Amino acid sequence: MEIGPIFSALRRHRLTASLVVLEIALTCAIVCNAVFLVGDRLAIADTPSGIDEANVVHIVASDIGRHGDDHARTEADLAALRAIPGVMAATISNSVPFGDTSWGSNLNLAPNQRTSTVDVKNFYGESVGETLGTHLVAGRFFEPTEYVWLDDLVAGKAKPAAVIVITQGLARHLFGDASALGRSVWAGSSDTEMRVVGVVDRLAAAGGVDRSDVELTTLMPWRESTSVGGSFIIRSQPGQADRVLALAVETLKKIDPRRVIVKKETYKAIRDDRFAGDRAMAGLLVAVCVILLIVTALGIVGLASFWVGQRRRQIGVRRALGARRVDVLRYFQTENFLLASMGIVIGMALAYGINLFLMREYELPRLPLVYLPIGAVLLWLLGQVAVLAPALRAASVPPVVATRG
Repeated sequence: MEIGPIFSALRRHRLTASLVVLEIALTCAIVCNAVFLVGDRLAIADTPSGIDEANVVHIVASDIGRHGDDHARTEADLAALRAIPGVMAATISNSVPFGDTSWGSNLNLAPNQRTSTVDVKNFYGESVGETLGTHLVAGRFFEPTEYVWLDDLVAGKAKPAAVIVITQGLARHLFGDASALGRSVWAGSSDTEMRVVGVVDRLAAAGGVDRSDVELTTLMPWRESTSVGGSFIIRSQPGQADRVLALAVETLKKIDPRRVIVKKETYKAIRDDRFAGDRAMAGLLVAVCVILLIVTALGIVGLASFWVGQRRRQIGVRRALGARRVDVLRYFQTENFLLASMGIVIGMALAYGINLFLMREYELPRLPLVYLPIGAVLLWLLGQVAVLAPALRAASVPPVVATRG
């Protein structure tokens, strides 16, 4: 088909054609970035924690009054929890992956560094790595004799064991591709050397962290108790998490009826709460995309219907001169394809510009180029579907219309 007449007709309707092109361009720019952000938010919500999520439960308890020996009380609580049928492991830890509380520090590659090498999130608790079900890829976890009580450490009654377990992500950050086992690190401004004795596959950080820091975590050989802010972590046998959670709460209340259970939750609830905002944002962006596409489709339908009404006599003349219905249909589809193509070209440039702004202001990743052709194909298909009904009406105009007037 000759497209010269199509461009000639569009030049006679510059304003309406320009408005459609602008509408398609804005839709292309916004939809490309919105679809990318939806994928990015959902990818963040699917960030692996590195633990046995299906079988981990979490209990936060608060004690009323003083109970004497907190260490003995902690050991009694854990012994009772580990005796529950279906419990594989139990401990008291300072936090859980993606939890709302976290303890952080910095790690250095030399003692008394002025500038820290990396900021990390730390997990404390006896056998917390084993309890969470983290996967050890090199070395070992801590020996029982290497643990010290955190409150004794803070009070200066004990010295920290010179061992540490880190994640693979942190090992790569510190030592590159070299093995981390046996290497030394120093926490904060401490001059106490800690030797890496184990490396776990991954262990997601707790608290507010971004994607670049989520795997920069450590395990420390420090025993926790509820008196210093620790909470119970229990891993059940497969499929028994809910039952174990209920029995664990009942057991803790039997040991001390005055104990207040502040929170009891499966790990799924922790994860859902952590990423609720990301999923809500993804849903909102999907709704925005759908609304924009509907508005754009309605704009194309309205413009095509307007032009069909204006060109009825012209269409009738073409039909009288021998144009087939398929020729009229192809004319309007080609016209829409050209308008959509112009809008898409402008929209791609706008999409890239919007992404640069988001990268600079909100530290979002770069928009992958694959989203641009996907957006282009989507808008081309949308345009062809939207113009189909007006084009069919135009193709049904009889030749006799050319004689009227």
